Amino acid sequence: MGKQSFAVVLSVAAAFFFGISTPLSKALIRDLNPFLLAGLLYLGAGAGLSVLTLFGAGRKAPAAGKRNYKYIIGMVVFGGLLGPVLLMGAIKIAPAASVSIWLNMELVATAFLGHFIFRDSLDKRGWLSVALSLSAGVLLSYSGGIAGVTAGSLVALACFCWGFDNHFTALIDDLSPVQSTIIKGLCAGTTNLLIGLALAGAAPSPAAAAKALLVGFLCYGLSITFYISAAQKLGAVRSQLIFSIAPLFGVLLSVLALRETLSGVQAVSGALLFAAVWLMLAEKHGHLHSHSEAEHTHQHGHGDLHHDHHGGAEEKPHTHFHRHEENAHDHPHWPDLHHRHTH
Repeated sequence: MGKQSFAVVLSVAAAFFFGISTPLSKALIRDLNPFLLAGLLYLGAGAGLSVLTLFGAGRKAPAAGKRNYKYIIGMVVFGGLLGPVLLMGAIKIAPAASVSIWLNMELVATAFLGHFIFRDSLDKRGWLSVALSLSAGVLLSYSGGIAGVTAGSLVALACFCWGFDNHFTALIDDLSPVQSTIIKGLCAGTTNLLIGLALAGAAPSPAAAAKALLVGFLCYGLSITFYISAAQKLGAVRSQLIFSIAPLFGVLLSVLALRETLSGVQAVSGALLFAAVWLMLAEKHGHLHSHSEAEHTHQHGHGDLHHDHHGGAEEKPHTHFHRHEENAHDHPHWPDLHHRHTH
């Protein structure tokens, strides 16, 4: 399996775990306020992955370079603090199936931020796929009335927070995906938990807290780790397009477990999402481009035209500090750590 194919598989796995988090959170928020639930979910992600690293599940990497600190702070604030609380607020007032599909607005936010701020590039097919995803969210929001507008607005704000988060995490090259998730989970989770406890005035029941921590580890810890791994290989916009199938998993579990009704509008929205993903995967991007001299640390293999420091021999993915000489070449590529340009 090639590097990009494996990254696509990681994106689908990330979508599955995150998708089922919405109906599971809908069941949990009956006993917890949005800050408390968001805090426990992210603490579960950070603490669970911290335990796994003790058994060698995570790859060790050197301390983050100074240029990455701003990305790490942005990742924690937007992705761990603000986004989850806004989402929990929407889940509290709207059906889980509807919130699941609204989450496709994260794709729109990531694409706009990528194009105008983070130097990702999109061709006509890419923008058409963004338009299809946006249409799915608007269609569902319009059919939900006033409650739909309120919940949809909260989800939209959450998605723009995660849009920033997606680009920040894709640019962090001195931390492994597991380490990035641990930092986000422990820092943001602790902060939101303290706010939630202050608002609630009492600690949650042990059973409710345990369930939230477990859901956090499975649906946020594993999902975020898989997504970061994919984003570093595919770029934030492309990995987000694949990740946009997550709402379909959420809708399916909402219908089966919460007994919510699947409407025709939801079915049409799902079809639009699949069309959007297919269009982006069919995109071809290649041209003559230049790479400046660079030194950094990130997970990589060999034989990809950018890593030949071991003579170009094919090796399993590994992590270490390495140097890139100045280079100019022409080959098909997607935005990633080595390709951040607008042409």
